[in-house]
Amino acid sequence: MVEPLFIQAGLSNTQPGATVVLIGDEAKHAIAVRRMRVGEAIQLSNGQGLRVRGTVSSFDKTTLNVLVDEVVTDVRPDLSFVLIQALAKGDRDELAIQSATELGISAVIPWQSDRSVSKWEGPKKDKGRQRWQSIVLEAAKQSLRAFVPEVSDVRDSKELAKHFSSFDLVLVLDPSGQSLSELTLPIKGTIALLVGPEGGISDAELDAFAKSGATILSLGAGILRTSTAGPALLAALTLR
Repeated sequence: MVEPLFIQAGLSNTQPGATVVLIGDEAKHAIAVRRMRVGEAIQLSNGQGLRVRGTVSSFDKTTLNVLVDEVVTDVRPDLSFVLIQALAKGDRDELAIQSATELGISAVIPWQSDRSVSKWEGPKKDKGRQRWQSIVLEAAKQSLRAFVPEVSDVRDSKELAKHFSSFDLVLVLDPSGQSLSELTLPIKGTIALLVGPEGGISDAELDAFAKSGATILSLGAGILRTSTAGPALLAALTLR
C-alpha cells in the first residue's frame, strides 16, 4: 500500500531518525479522517519538492509525530506547464484544475474571460482564489505530488496578453487553430495552456492573444468541455 501524503508548509529538511511533528488541519485530517495509527507509513511534504517518508510514532488530538525513515527532494521537470483556466459555471473550472494538478501542472492562473458566466468581483476574487488553491492542494495530495501548484490572482484578457512574454510558449485552445501534430515543443522552459469558458473564446480575444505571440491550437474535430480540454492537452503534451 502506498503511504498517504500530507502537506505542511514550512517543513524543513531533516535527517533519518529524527522526529517531525505534523500540526494544524493536516494533523487533524490524518488522525480523525484517515485514522492514521502508530506504526503506519506516512509521507510529509512542504509542497515545494521536499518529501519525508516515515512512520507514525505517536499522536494526540491535534498533533501527529512521524519518525523519519527517508528524506528525498523531488526535482522539477525541465519543461513545466501552467494552466490558464477561464472561469466557468457550475464546477467545470474546478474539475479542470483538479485533473490538471493530478496530471502535473505547475501553476494555475484564473481567467475572467469575455464570455465567462461566473464572475469574480470584489471579495469573490480572493475567496475564489483560495477555493482553487484548496482544490489543487487536495489534488496534489491525492496524486502524491511533492509540488503543490500555486494559484495566482484572477486576470482579465488584457492582463493575460501582457503576461505572455513570461512563458516560452503559449497555447490557446480553439477549433480554428493549427493541429497538435504540427506543433514543435521547446525542450525546456514553461508552456502556458489557455482554455476558454463554455461559450468559447471571443474573436477579439483570439486576435489579441495571437498578436501577443500565442499559438492558436486545435485538438481535433470534436469540441471538448472546458473541464476536459486542458487536462486532455496536458496529457497529450506530456506523452510527447
